[in-house]
Amino acid sequence: MRHKPKLLLLAGLLLSVAIAALLYVFTHDVAVLNPAGEIGHKQHRLLLVSSYLMLLIVIPTVILTFCISWKYRESNHKTTYRPNWDFSLLAESIWWTIPFVLMAILGVITWRACHELDPFKPIVSDKKPLTIQAVALKWKWLFIYPDLGIATVNYLPFPEKTPLHFEITSDGPMNSFWIPKLGGQIYAMAGMKSELNLIANQEGSYRGCSANLSGEGFSGMVFTAESLSEGNFDNWTRTAMISTNRLNLQSYNELAEPSQYNEQAVYRLGDGGLFDQIIMKYMTPQGTP
Repeated sequence: MRHKPKLLLLAGLLLSVAIAALLYVFTHDVAVLNPAGEIGHKQHRLLLVSSYLMLLIVIPTVILTFCISWKYRESNHKTTYRPNWDFSLLAESIWWTIPFVLMAILGVITWRACHELDPFKPIVSDKKPLTIQAVALKWKWLFIYPDLGIATVNYLPFPEKTPLHFEITSDGPMNSFWIPKLGGQIYAMAGMKSELNLIANQEGSYRGCSANLSGEGFSGMVFTAESLSEGNFDNWTRTAMISTNRLNLQSYNELAEPSQYNEQAVYRLGDGGLFDQIIMKYMTPQGTP
């Protein structure tokens, strides 16, 4: 009997943690649980289905662990003592068959979702995709709009309900590009180009960030992703095109110097091939001009 208060205390503690976690989820805007884009919604659904399937194994296992521990405790003298028992066909069938079936179902769902959510796969839409080139710097994000001739730092505006085709690289340590409300992250590596396709279903301002530790300025490597109406985006574009800041290779080299907690900035793009030059400088053999 002396162990009963401890078990009740442990059970109460676990229940309190579970309730606190649920209260936090339902009272806070957890980005991955409240998506604002088509890709984000599909990833959210996959996350929930996978979690529910795994809980079908986890919850009974946890409950049985407590039940078995309580039934076969040292002070319980009413339980049958069978030291030579070591096999039950029924028990073996249950704890091997059920997890196998659930894992097979989860495997099929995940396999299909991985192909459907391939980051390189274009989003089907009647609107032309907007190409945005994202460069991870120390410790800021540079966004280049090659078709519009503009660039921004730590600010990513785009029109709502328009497919976004991101080309992603890094000019420094490996990083990771992520807008939690719109979809999953993808890595940015020097000398390489990754791709990601996203879309926002509504207007709004979303937090963008780095999802990979990249040095002392990592904590400030955040940006604002803003989904605008087509009219507001066109107005912003016209304003950006007459910016007094000009981004060419020389000014880019100055911008690429390590700095932390950078303010948002807008540039006129003076070199349309800047993104390719950033990638190719890591492709040139060392010592070659």
